[in-house]
Amino acid sequence: MRSSWFNKLSMIFGPKPPPSWLILSIISVLALISLLSSLSSNAIDSKSRRPVSLIYTNYRRIKEQAAVDYLELRSLSIGGGTRQKELGLCGKERENFVPCHNVSANSLAGLTLGEEFDRHCELLMRAERCLIRPPKEYKIPLRWPSGRDVIWSGNVKITKDQFLSSGSMTKRLMLLEENQIAFHSEDGLIFDGVKDYSRQLAEMIGLGSDTEFPQAGVRTILDINCGFGSFGAHLLSLRIMTVCIAAYEATGSQVQLSLERGLPAMIGNFIARQLPYPSLSYGMVHCAQYGMFLLEVNRVLKPGGYFVLTSPTSRSQGSSSRGKMKTRTNPIEELTQQLCWTLLAQQDETFIWQKTANVDCYASRKQHAIQLCKEGDDGQSYYHPLVPCISGTSSKRWIAIQNRSSGSELSSDEIKVHGKYCVEPEEFYEDLQFWRSAVNNYWSLLTPLIFSDHPKRPGDEDPLPPFNMIRNVMDMNANYGGLNAALLEKKKSVWVMNVVPARTFNVLPLILDRGFAGAMHDWCEPFPTYPRTYDMLHANGLLSLLTSERCSMIDLFVEMDRILRPEGWVIFSDKMGAIEMARTLAAQVRWEARVIDLQNGSDQRLLVCQKPFVKK
Repeated sequence: MRSSWFNKLSMIFGPKPPPSWLILSIISVLALISLLSSLSSNAIDSKSRRPVSLIYTNYRRIKEQAAVDYLELRSLSIGGGTRQKELGLCGKERENFVPCHNVSANSLAGLTLGEEFDRHCELLMRAERCLIRPPKEYKIPLRWPSGRDVIWSGNVKITKDQFLSSGSMTKRLMLLEENQIAFHSEDGLIFDGVKDYSRQLAEMIGLGSDTEFPQAGVRTILDINCGFGSFGAHLLSLRIMTVCIAAYEATGSQVQLSLERGLPAMIGNFIARQLPYPSLSYGMVHCAQYGMFLLEVNRVLKPGGYFVLTSPTSRSQGSSSRGKMKTRTNPIEELTQQLCWTLLAQQDETFIWQKTANVDCYASRKQHAIQLCKEGDDGQSYYHPLVPCISGTSSKRWIAIQNRSSGSELSSDEIKVHGKYCVEPEEFYEDLQFWRSAVNNYWSLLTPLIFSDHPKRPGDEDPLPPFNMIRNVMDMNANYGGLNAALLEKKKSVWVMNVVPARTFNVLPLILDRGFAGAMHDWCEPFPTYPRTYDMLHANGLLSLLTSERCSMIDLFVEMDRILRPEGWVIFSDKMGAIEMARTLAAQVRWEARVIDLQNGSDQRLLVCQKPFVKK
């Protein structure tokens, strides 16, 4: 099935070249084959990751590219134009499928004591490849910021009965209408509303208002068990990056609902394993439920950072619950002292501890205190088992949050802290300048497609502009987070999940220190999120990087299709050989794609793809 969008591309780029091109293209094809054969040896050099300058002048006819000549010749040689077979659609039972999170399978494998709820990709059975289709009632999300407060109920896996059986706090947060869920951000997280609660936290740590969080060093917050994200939605309006993290849930998922609202979120559960973040990552960790592993909270908390523990559902019980909460905190009082946390304040059911900024505090503890980890750096914390020791004390990043820059741009001294990851200030600033230019080009490239070349959605009337909402963006090979920084400078209403591939230099600490969202991930495995949760995926150099890994490229594309919304976009930037391989795979997962020549004399190309709205 091809939409009018694809037909228009045919008019732009021209029809299929005739067989007479065969002889004329032999020389260029031989050169291209030589390039392809050396692709695996040309993986991105970590010492020369600086991208070349991009200049987009116009769209070239695809048939003028030697790469397309190669594909046409290959097609002719194997049988007169046959194409790779498109993958089929999965059944209805996989509409909300999340790989690696099968609690039943984990239990059958003998995993207990909470490990069955963790992520276990090693138990993932490789089923027949298929494309996950959206539910029958699925609709394209509303444009931001409307989509923050109103979502289509058919887009998430929560039933009316589940909603009605939820607690009173949830009912105050949400209003279920005929086919929508409305989130009233002013009504209900804590007795007087989200804004009042946020201001209360600021006052408890000695600030005049929650607008002063960044000046106090709190620029990133990890919100554990975030409900449906209203606290994070408010903080994002204050330019404070708040990431929701919650365990996998088959229905009514906090993570799925937050992402549907356009808020940063990912599946995470540290019952048995570390989160995919380095030590000293967040200025504040907020949790609305007691029972987490405090050593892991301490690991990801920055020096001088704050841990907030609150129990909103018990507020309606009045003062009678205060004694219960005090009794409940007694078992952790000794632990927090060994972690060198100070209880700053308590109001009603909210407690705030501050992590020490003085590393010498650990030497003055009792003799049988928790030991310090024997680590020389931040470590590659990619789902490693939880450790019974205190992390990060020997890191060069042990800097109190109050002494860090309050803006998104790091100082030269702060950049030099990351020097062991081959980050030099000059290269860092050149990278930022490059992405400032690239973002302009990307947006000008996508805008004509979004506003004038959009396919008609099946079963819908012609949509009114703007036809597409780009809010959730994933940078699959984020390098220093330059794309994120450039988007912020351009005041684009998007957020970026900056992913650092697990086998590259771990520059994730630098990305998090810039105040951005990010995670480490092995792209040979599925990403911990629900289907249809990102509007745009960006992959700069990722394909060349993965050619030397054990990854299956078709499995990577199937996974990208799983997490991409219908009508979502993918931008690949890579060498010509990798782009042509990607164009073939894009056809197999039914994406509509075009190759863009950068017009700068290099072998770099762009492949811009759009996922169609496929229903059956």
